[in-house]
Amino acid sequence: MDFGRAKNVLIYAFLLLNLVLGYQLWVDARESAGSSLDYASLGDSTQRLMEEKGIQILAPIPSDTPVMPKLTYRYLNGDKAAGIVQLDQPIDSKLVFTEKEMAAALKKTIPDINQYKLDPLANLDASDRFILHPLAEQKWPLFHVNLELYYSNQKITAYRQSPIEMSTFEEEQQVLPASKALGTLVELFLPNEAVVQDITLGYYGEEFNSDSQVAAPAWRFVLEGGQTYYVQGISGEVISPKTEKPEE
Repeated sequence: MDFGRAKNVLIYAFLLLNLVLGYQLWVDARESAGSSLDYASLGDSTQRLMEEKGIQILAPIPSDTPVMPKLTYRYLNGDKAAGIVQLDQPIDSKLVFTEKEMAAALKKTIPDINQYKLDPLANLDASDRFILHPLAEQKWPLFHVNLELYYSNQKITAYRQSPIEMSTFEEEQQVLPASKALGTLVELFLPNEAVVQDITLGYYGEEFNSDSQVAAPAWRFVLEGGQTYYVQGISGEVISPKTEKPEE
């Protein structure tokens, strides 16, 4: 029997279990912060259509509608095509490795790591790395900019980062309710039997060949299976390039 290979399989299994448990704790924390699964926030027509299409909402529907500005950002190295940097000394991780412990262990190597937030849903699709997003105003994740921490054999061995500089512009505006954004998706985009497993507010914007990029407040909806939809938080426009209106 190859005990070394069996050990590695067990390690990866425990790491995956840790991510799943971490995601569950994250969901529980969001629920205690004031989110609600109460469908009363959805319009009657939306609820009827959900029933007709067999759509399920397993995530809390956030009730907050904060005031947020648009923001601009630029990559400090000129573009986002950063390479993987190997650590001189791999850092021991743990089977239960909290985000705070991770940041403390990597503070000397990545000084601004405290300005990033772990994305549990992105990590479920990445078997060899942790994925984090930079935070705007120390709170809102910039969804499509990543800091990737690569791990192997319970050690963080490398990272990939494209540092950015952010600034806000335009006046702050109140973000539309998550229930309204969800209603748009239910009516026009979500397929039959869709299961919404996460709703998160952050920033999103398509990137162009320009020195400066623009991102707007956006609700991110993640379906069971990983398909992701973004709804612009001010206009209500569905802006994700990965979404298309399903055929009738």
